[in-house]
Amino acid sequence: MDSQLKRGLLEVCVLKALTSGDSYGYQIIKDLSENGVKISESTLYPILKRLESGNLLTVYSVEHGGRLRKYYSITEGGRKEIARFLEEWDEVMKIYDFIRGGSENEQN
Repeated sequence: MDSQLKRGLLEVCVLKALTSGDSYGYQIIKDLSENGVKISESTLYPILKRLESGNLLTVYSVEHGGRLRKYYSITEGGRKEIARFLEEWDEVMKIYDFIRGGSENEQN
């Protein structure tokens, strides 16, 4: 899969994982994995940084077990980004259907 496309999909997946409540890195990885989205720490943390820079999420720290744990919270901008993605996805699916249909027709 194209790395730019995959990056965009993963960003929206991370935002979606945060719609059910604030979370921290390891839990986000676990939540995504349970939904079939495989992501490593080395991929997740740069995504979280980009989303924070884009004001799509906020970060705060809470002490847990004597250490500070970063929690991530989706912003209204992040929710709008998910909505924008879903609107554009219809167009992507039309292109996918065209390509898929073209492949089937070429086989006949």
